[in-house]
Amino acid sequence: MISKILIPKNHPRYCSLKIREKLVEGFEKGLVAREGLIAHGRGESFDYLLGEKTIEPALKSIDAASALFILAEHPVISVNGNTAAICASQICDLNRSLEKSSVEINLFYHTHVREELISTELKKYGLKKILGIDPNRSTQIPELESNRRKVDLDGIFVSDVVFVPLEDGDRTIALKKMDKKIITVDLNPLSRTALASDISIIDNIVRALPRIIKSIEYHKKNSTKKELKEIVDSFNNKDILNESLDIMRSNKMLSKI
Repeated sequence: MISKILIPKNHPRYCSLKIREKLVEGFEKGLVAREGLIAHGRGESFDYLLGEKTIEPALKSIDAASALFILAEHPVISVNGNTAAICASQICDLNRSLEKSSVEINLFYHTHVREELISTELKKYGLKKILGIDPNRSTQIPELESNRRKVDLDGIFVSDVVFVPLEDGDRTIALKKMDKKIITVDLNPLSRTALASDISIIDNIVRALPRIIKSIEYHKKNSTKKELKEIVDSFNNKDILNESLDIMRSNKMLSKI
């Protein structure tokens, strides 16, 4: 057990350190795989290049993602250990903001124990139906060999839109071959997931999720189906990735080195 320390709110890396703390807690509780801690550290380095703030290209992606979520007939929110440890509450809020969505647990480092622990964590925030934990309702994604090939017959397998934050690229590519529309949140604009997704939100998930929910609520009240479709059709993910890379390259902190 790693003892907690008091993190002053005026610490320049307060938010970053709090996320690390949540991940360590998630690891100690069995939600997070050891490898998940390494993956987070890699992503965090890209957040520094963003200035640890939501950039304009991410706002464009969030707008398009919220439009696609609303238009979807069967959107599914895919949850892994890191996502559950960092933002289980916001994932449940996102699910509540949509009318047709499902939440499905999908793990690369799979154990039934981790599935149950993540399921219990999500239920703390009011989520009642969780897919991906019943082996009798399981099928497989074609052309994928990892544990993430196992998906729920009522969830990802029949979905039209899949939200895959903090994702590995192999499954994203396999889902695209199944003709799914993919939305991701990924701090690395060069990851296979970001490159393969239809809408890549280059941002920290703790900043992105509240904005996605707010954007969904706005469009539900103010936008027609035709307007939502125009937002999605005019979105260019490649442009967003290039704009994000340009911002990283021009980070003013780099000029001080």
